Amino acid sequence: MRYHTRKIVKPQDLNPNNTLFGGRVLEWIDEEAALYSAIQLENKRIVTKFMSEINFVSSAVQGDIVEIGMDVVKFGKSSIILQCEVRNKLTRKTIIRVENITMVNIGEDGLPKPHGKTQIEFVKDRLKKSS
Repeated sequence: MRYHTRKIVKPQDLNPNNTLFGGRVLEWIDEEAALYSAIQLENKRIVTKFMSEINFVSSAVQGDIVEIGMDVVKFGKSSIILQCEVRNKLTRKTIIRVENITMVNIGEDGLPKPHGKTQIEFVKDRLKKSS
């Protein structure tokens, strides 16, 4: 799993129990999945189609630094399936895990569009190819 984004848990991210609000962390996951997919599929038109069972493993509190990890499970014809883990940066303790997030590549007409990708590509490798 590669961890790309870090967030600090702020007062506005807390629920009445003074722990990280589940809705806030799901917002972060959805945004990270969209960014990751857009970069992998080289298209900014990406939508979330499906999110599997969400497993809240532990909590985070104000001041914690959390990091969001994404990994590709599978490339579909017009989709990419990801798994995600959010963990405490300092303790490495898992906060939340999502086994399947399906993101769909969309064309200008708003319909699913084949992306032609079959494996993870890193931007640094794309830059080497174009040089």
